[in-house]
Formats: sequence, C-alpha cells, structure tokens
Amino acid sequence: MTAVTTEPTEKTGARTAEAAELISDARERIDALDDRIIGLVQERMAVSAVIQKERIASGGRRVNLSREMEILATYRDALGRPGTALAMTLLELCRGKI
Repeated sequence: MTAVTTEPTEKTGARTAEAAELISDARERIDALDDRIIGLVQERMAVSAVIQKERIASGGRRVNLSREMEILATYRDALGRPGTALAMTLLELCRGKI
C-alpha cells in the first residue's frame, strides 16, 4: 500500500509521492511544449508579416479571406470546434483584427 502524503498535494494535487513525481515530470514536458508552441507562433507571425508586406506592395489587400477560411477549416477538421477558436486567435495574432 502506498503512503499518502500531504506535501505533493500542495504543488500537484496528487495524493502520493509517485503521482506527484509523474505529474511534475509531465508538467515539465508541457512547459517545454508550450515554449516550442510559442516559438512556432512567433515564427508564423514573422512569415505572415512577409506575406502581408509583399501582398500590399503588389497592390493587393492585407488579408486574403479565402485563405483564412482554408486555415479555419484545417484547424476545425483537426481539432473540432475549439480548433476554430484557436485558428481565429492565430489569425488575429498574425494579421491583426480586421
């Protein structure tokens, strides 16, 4: 039988040391993934800025709505309804509010 401790509960919500260790390790992995995701979003923003600059310089509009609809559909198909909200946030970050 595993001993129940109170110390791991405070930081992880776990009731055993083993569970607390597993949760801590998983949280470290999530933190690393979040760092990568943030870096990818920043990279996406930079690429989007290049596209917008070139589109405007060539006489086009800053935003291509048909392309944005494709992106929304891709995220929705992959992640369901919350994917649409995520895509909208990415689009807003990359092109600003329209």
